[in-house]
Amino acid sequence: MFTSVFVAAISLALFWMAAFTLWWQMHAWRTPETLAATRFDPPDGGREGSFSLLLPARHEQAVLEHTVERLLQSSHTKFEIIVIVGHDDPETAEVAERAAARAPDRVRVVIDTHETKNKPKALNTALPHCAGDVVGVFDAEDQVHPELLTHVDHAFRSTGADVVQGGVQLINFHSSWYSLRNCLEYFFWFRSRLHLHAQKGFIPLGGNTVFVRTEVLRAAGGWDPDCLAEDCDLGVRLSSVGKKVVVAYDSDMVTREETPGSLMSLLKQRTRWNQGFLQVYRKKDWKQLPTSGQRMLARYTLMTPFLQAFTGLIIPLNAAVALFLDVPVAIAFITFLPLVTAMVTFVFEVVGLHDFGKQYGLRVRLTHYLKLIVGGPFYQVLLAGAAIRAVWREQRGRSDWELTSHVGAHLAPAAGGSEGAGSSGGAGSSGGSGGAGGAGETGDIRGIRDIREDVHA
Repeated sequence: MFTSVFVAAISLALFWMAAFTLWWQMHAWRTPETLAATRFDPPDGGREGSFSLLLPARHEQAVLEHTVERLLQSSHTKFEIIVIVGHDDPETAEVAERAAARAPDRVRVVIDTHETKNKPKALNTALPHCAGDVVGVFDAEDQVHPELLTHVDHAFRSTGADVVQGGVQLINFHSSWYSLRNCLEYFFWFRSRLHLHAQKGFIPLGGNTVFVRTEVLRAAGGWDPDCLAEDCDLGVRLSSVGKKVVVAYDSDMVTREETPGSLMSLLKQRTRWNQGFLQVYRKKDWKQLPTSGQRMLARYTLMTPFLQAFTGLIIPLNAAVALFLDVPVAIAFITFLPLVTAMVTFVFEVVGLHDFGKQYGLRVRLTHYLKLIVGGPFYQVLLAGAAIRAVWREQRGRSDWELTSHVGAHLAPAAGGSEGAGSSGGAGSSGGSGGAGGAGETGDIRGIRDIREDVHA
């Protein structure tokens, strides 16, 4: 009797967790009005604010130059690019120096001399030197749309936001079975789920294409240098003090990225994120949120990676219990409820993959749909492994930053795997500084070429 009740309770809990997660994931598609509200409003040509764009780069010499060139093509007229490189990374520093020499009025290089390197320390190193009204963060492999800053600027002015989170999208879904699922995760998260969080007043920010008013960021103390999910942590802290966050997603204007190049790289990346979420949960800043609903959402969101991993492992066990153990019929029926939500989620993912391909001009073939479905259980095992590894590292006190390498897999179409690169342009459009975003007009921002920070960990 006890076993039956326990199995039923676990099954019902898993069912409701999966149902809520699916409902939140579908947020943007609930009504046509909801979907339309997720996009950027057209710029009105009003007064421009200024941007300081931070570009932390560590061992990114293969992709950094392309990213800087794309940023220099921005149609906005008031921005500076601050590339942060480590004192022990001469290859990346050489690429950064070369970019600064080509556009000295736009590009500056800041040297991070911390002995222990990580992204938040690099960002904090550059923060005192930001001259713009707004600080934006990009990753070294990002492919940024030339109109993005203009749209973000308008979003700040028209909404009074303290933070604007733009869309980020992994593109190379064709590279492997796991990259397909990774791309779809980003699609649902930035296309839909983050808009729900912004609406509810609690949002774990993304790691790039995020823009924060400079005075707000400095008042918050910048980024937590010891947190492995510094983006999530910043979002939680700003949400807890009532700062207004606006999320906008437009497939023409998302920042394009690549998935990790190997399963081990993905495992390490997801471990870092999970451990970072666990760190943010344990810091308890989310408990300062004003309403119980926000605090419940925060608790659930920060524990989601571990709940998902648990769910993925328990569902097969529940099915085995229903099929092979002698339990009452009602209990057997209840044990199948999580499987029902899993099947509905699979259907939603198939529809989402079709929409993803349509929005980005990518050819999604039957083999991709098959990989999506067949790879689902294996991906859950990967997530479970990353969650367990994150807990193990946290308990051992290990917080070293496991770097994800990039090769630019998102910058060119796959042979036979996809068509086009959408309207934001491919790698071939990176030459020159182009348009109003060239090195000639700097607005109110002037800078020097190199700044050395004599700050040590």
